[in-house]
Parts: sequence; structure tokens; C-alpha cells
Amino acid sequence: RIFMIKNIIFDFDGVIVDSEILAAKAFSKYLKNLGHLVNEEELFNFAGKKTVNVIDTLSEKYQINDKDKFTSDIFEIASKIYLSDLKIVDGFSNYIKNSNRVHFIGSNSHKQRIIDGLKNVGLSKYFLPSKIYSFDMVKNPKPHPDIYLKVLNDNMLDIKETVIIEDSSVGVKAAKAAGIKVFGLTAGKHWHSKRDINELYDNGALNVYNDYINLGRAIEDL
Repeated sequence: RIFMIKNIIFDFDGVIVDSEILAAKAFSKYLKNLGHLVNEEELFNFAGKKTVNVIDTLSEKYQINDKDKFTSDIFEIASKIYLSDLKIVDGFSNYIKNSNRVHFIGSNSHKQRIIDGLKNVGLSKYFLPSKIYSFDMVKNPKPHPDIYLKVLNDNMLDIKETVIIEDSSVGVKAAKAAGIKVFGLTAGKHWHSKRDINELYDNGALNVYNDYINLGRAIEDL
């Protein structure tokens, strides 16, 4: 049968790689060294937000005056954890291996970090660098639609044949603002049981799935 959906644009962190929990780990470790006991789960709520914004929020909350040091320390801890602990989101490998659509990445992360991450977990062959779009390639990051509009325009994609997969309200908002169908995915480990999936619905997700099997079926049905 003819598939309606020919193109899938995946967010990266929390959709392809389980990296959102690693950022939370890094922040939790750092704050613990400063004497603040912060539960990692509390930090999951920052998923999808740019690290510099998270640093602003936490600096204010915990009265951390030297923001530059905080920033460089976090990036150092995070990149070590990223290299050693990065895992693929459950079900993604199987999904991408069997998908014959055109795949893109649209992320609030740096392009080089995405390329390194894909290489690190053995997924490079599924995404050519030319199909990877990151916030450093556009004027405004998500929740602005710039990244997604750039993917559409550069590749002349038909909006009706395209779907976006997102795991954060920031990302869903960006997809919605770009006028592209978006599904929420909560397969990443940062989606713990107490976290409310309505944050994805409320920002415009057509539906929300907690695994790639059901998400895959929904894409077939579009």
C-alpha cells in the first residue's frame, strides 16, 4: 500500500538517545558537590531546554555566583557521562532498521554533538550529516519553528507527508508552530511514572506513545 508519511523528523535527545537523564545526572552530581541534595527526577523537568537556560535557573535557585565556572564544569561532567553512559532509546534501533522512509534529525543540540552521539551508539549509518539539523544552523531554537521549517525548505518536503517525533513540550510547540503533524514519545528514561504526558498533548501533540511499536503503528495509520 502507499504510505502517506514519507518523511520522519526525529528530535535527538530523549527520542533517539537517552541523553536527557545524563544531563540530569550531571547537574545532580555537580549540585551534590556543592552540598545541595537534588533528586535527579526533579531535574528531568528541564528536558528539552537549552543547557544555558537550565544553568540560569539553577544558579538563581542555589545562589551559584560564578556562572561561567558552573557552565564549564557542567559541560565537562556532562561530556564525560555522555561518552561513557549514552544509550539508545528503547526500541529505536529496531524501528529505524526496518523503516524505509526518509529520516531527519531536528534538535536543540549542537550538530557536532549529535554526530558524535550517533557515532558513539552505532547509529551513524542511518543519518547523513546533511540530514541533521541543529539549533546552531538557525536563528531561533525550539520552541520557535525555525529548525523544522529549515528541514522542510532545504529538502522541499511536502508537509502532508511529514511527521515529527518529540519528547518535550518545547519540541512539540516548535513542530506545531511549523504546522507539521507531531507525535509525542515517552520512551526515554526521563519520562518517569509521575510525569504528566498532558504537557505534550497541551502543546499540540496529535497523540502520545510510550514505545516505538505503538508509535510505528500510528505513523502507518496517518
